[in-house]
Amino acid sequence: MMKFHSADGAAGLQGYPRSAGPQSSPRLFQVFPAGRMCSMKRVLLMWLVPLFLIVGAASAAFSYMSYRGMVREFMDSQMEQLGQSIAVQDEHQMPPSPSDERIHKWGAYVVQVYGADGRLQATSLPKLAAGPQQRPGFDDVRVGDALWRVYATDPAEHGGRRVQVFQSGTFRAHLAAERAGAAIAPVLILLPLAILILWGVSGAMSRAVQDIGRQAALQDENTISEIPLDRVPHELKPMVASFNSLLTRLRDAFVTQRRFVQDAAHELRTPITAVALQLENVRGDMPPGACRQSLGQLEAGVSRAQRLVDQLLKLSRQEAPVLEAAGPVDLRAQVHESISALIALADQRRIDLGLVGATEGALPPTLRCAPSDLRSVLDNLIENALRYTPEGGVVDVRLVNDGARPAVEVIDTGPGIPPDLLGRVFDRFFRVPGSQVRGSGLGLSIAHAAAQRCGLRIELRNREDRSGLVARIEPA
Repeated sequence: MMKFHSADGAAGLQGYPRSAGPQSSPRLFQVFPAGRMCSMKRVLLMWLVPLFLIVGAASAAFSYMSYRGMVREFMDSQMEQLGQSIAVQDEHQMPPSPSDERIHKWGAYVVQVYGADGRLQATSLPKLAAGPQQRPGFDDVRVGDALWRVYATDPAEHGGRRVQVFQSGTFRAHLAAERAGAAIAPVLILLPLAILILWGVSGAMSRAVQDIGRQAALQDENTISEIPLDRVPHELKPMVASFNSLLTRLRDAFVTQRRFVQDAAHELRTPITAVALQLENVRGDMPPGACRQSLGQLEAGVSRAQRLVDQLLKLSRQEAPVLEAAGPVDLRAQVHESISALIALADQRRIDLGLVGATEGALPPTLRCAPSDLRSVLDNLIENALRYTPEGGVVDVRLVNDGARPAVEVIDTGPGIPPDLLGRVFDRFFRVPGSQVRGSGLGLSIAHAAAQRCGLRIELRNREDRSGLVARIEPA
């Protein structure tokens, strides 16, 4: 794994101090708790929804108290006027006797007149046995199970007579609640709407942040580009700018790595070719025997070095940014082309190489990818099968066309791969221990990288009917 360091070995991102270690910010964790609640959306809802509910409850309580005071002042004024008007009359004109519904639902007044001797002279509701009040003015009294608001005139001002006006306390409470409810109704209606809007806005903010993360996740060693800052929130711009700075350095490091591999391969290609030519010239002058045998081993080593350099160049070219546009590729034609290119190697090793399972009259299966990448996958898998299949063996390329998911299988009669090593053969320079076949360990790695760019996956499994390997290429 490659590690990247800043030029001075200690400085962090430009403009931002480098952290001394994995230290947690107390203020950060006070706002964002640990666990599943560590989410911008959940934190916004956790703080704002209770705040909305508290504001709604406080508004309802304030409205009720305000309207209760307004009802009390208005009704008290009415009761005082009624009591004073009856008190100044010589002959008391009592209002008609109200029903219980009018008293408790509509707020009808009940009037009592007491003489100077404290005896009841007149009443509009005989069943209300409240008795004379001890002091003039307003008071709240309970008669039986009902709460009443009562106003009593001053006997000293009216020759000892006392007039008492009663009004149901239940009516006043209901009236205050109705008025407060009418006032708070818009708030109660808008409160769920505000919570829904908050849910939507917080979800949109969360998705915007996730989009930034998805843009970062799409980066790979072949397509590293900075994340645009035009739609990044101001609070997140320092973080995204820091990440862009890291991406820039990472891209430069990959470019440097690829350039080094290309330069090294190109520089090695010329002297290795020269050595191969010199060995070929020397072979004609070399007498038979041990010297010629040593020369053969030396030629095999040079040939292996040439193949390694060629594969390094191929690998560096594949890791460069892809310029070829993806498009529909005729899978059958591509398989035919790869087999034709490798038929000479098959003949050299006396291996039966052919295409099976393909019907010429059927509709050709297609894959959408870059043709060069698909060609690289097929070439490397078929070549790998030819190199590991013993002389006289068979390598079949099977075209599977089941409609939406066409696939290609390369089936050989080689030794196969131990099951515990199947997951490692795609690593660069990895070779199965004990293998007698000369190779660089890059063929399957090149095929795997090209398959990923094509949106394909390569599945390797050992044959069940006999020794051999099956390499299946199919859409991921």
